[in-house]
Amino acid sequence: MTSTHRVLHDPQGHFEAELPLDRETYQRLVDAVLGWDGDPGLHEGEYQQIALQLTVAARAVAGDVCRTADQLPADHPARVLAEDVLEDSRRRLSRALQGTGRCVQDRARLVRALYGRLDRLTEVIDSPGTIPETRRRRV
Repeated sequence: MTSTHRVLHDPQGHFEAELPLDRETYQRLVDAVLGWDGDPGLHEGEYQQIALQLTVAARAVAGDVCRTADQLPADHPARVLAEDVLEDSRRRLSRALQGTGRCVQDRARLVRALYGRLDRLTEVIDSPGTIPETRRRRV
């Protein structure tokens, strides 16, 4: 039997940049997780699955933040702040996933922070005169 499964090698992240996440779906998940009052009574595996989904989202949004920040001059305040947020996200994503509500909520807060930073970067880039039109590219 021949497998139709193919592994794609994309070290520059071109495919990721062309296939954005469904933001609305992940924002609803973030809102639901952050809306928990106390222990929702999930099993450890369920917490881990949610945390894994949020980790994938956080990594993808962090990539968008990085690509968007790269459009700004190295000393631009919005880029410097984005780099700080990205460093914090790398640190937080390096922690092992745990099957707890606390871990899931930490990942949800990270996704929310990254989307917020992406929105602010987009506003800066879309502001007239921030960067030359020829350097702009859409994420």
